[in-house]
Amino acid sequence: MTPIRFLSALALFIATLCPAFAADTVFPPSIRVGLTPLVGLVPAKAFEGFETQDHSVKVVVAELPAAAYTEVSNTFKTQAANNSPGPKPESIETAAGTGYYTVEDATDGKVKVRRYSMILSGGTFAGYVAAQVPEDASKIYTDDAVRKMFASATIRKEVPVAEQLAQMPFKITDLANFKNVRTLAIGSAIVLADGNETTGFEAAPFIVIGLMSQSPATPDDRDRFAQEAIRTFPGVHESRLTMSEPLRIDSTPGYETRMDATSGKDNTKVTVVQWLRFGSGSTVLRIVGSSPRDQWEKAFPRFRAVRDGIQSRG
Repeated sequence: MTPIRFLSALALFIATLCPAFAADTVFPPSIRVGLTPLVGLVPAKAFEGFETQDHSVKVVVAELPAAAYTEVSNTFKTQAANNSPGPKPESIETAAGTGYYTVEDATDGKVKVRRYSMILSGGTFAGYVAAQVPEDASKIYTDDAVRKMFASATIRKEVPVAEQLAQMPFKITDLANFKNVRTLAIGSAIVLADGNETTGFEAAPFIVIGLMSQSPATPDDRDRFAQEAIRTFPGVHESRLTMSEPLRIDSTPGYETRMDATSGKDNTKVTVVQWLRFGSGSTVLRIVGSSPRDQWEKAFPRFRAVRDGIQSRG
């Protein structure tokens, strides 16, 4: 499968009347990529992007790692130079700069569809837009109309903090003076950090708050569960557990686990704390704070302030 077909399939899997443009650029919640949708397209409820009222036409908007733009653009150029089979890539000028764009025919079940894909650079990330138009809507949402919509794509440098926090299934009432807020997974995970995507997070304190879809089978299994969970925290190696014990967080059962480790490309020596808060269901709230060891004494009270300020939306 070619890279562009894979990206198209991935985005549309996640998404599982003459054309005219709306008046303004619209950014899906917590996404730094926006565009001017064609008339008839409204914000989607089940994925980040836009769709028609009957859900037949879909436009998915997503963020990918920055390297994806370079990888795909190089692949596109190679395919074009070698006249490789498959969708023919072409460059497209957008409000955010040069993007790479393909169109192909496909099927969605028994329905013939037209699929469009574009990747563009956001600097520290890659923006990705994919659209699917069924055959019976192609006379309205034509190739030319969709291309013009894609060309309207633009990038915003930051997503307002309030907008990001509003997408989380929990409330964060104390940001503990962290300088940057970045959504990691819309509706489930967010990071508060003193660093950023350019400088890297590991060289300064940061805290990740998210939901785990699994939980220990019994209370007696929480210690093993907590220790296994902290060892899976991305980017750390040479880790050594220093404590793991139960506690109560906001009157609910929880677990605190700590480890010393090495983190990031500069091999920063860090201390990591993980708090798990167990509820009545199968979902576990996970809070993980990481700090360079020489900043730990000042960072830990900030981590605890964030933890204690998390409230349920229920």
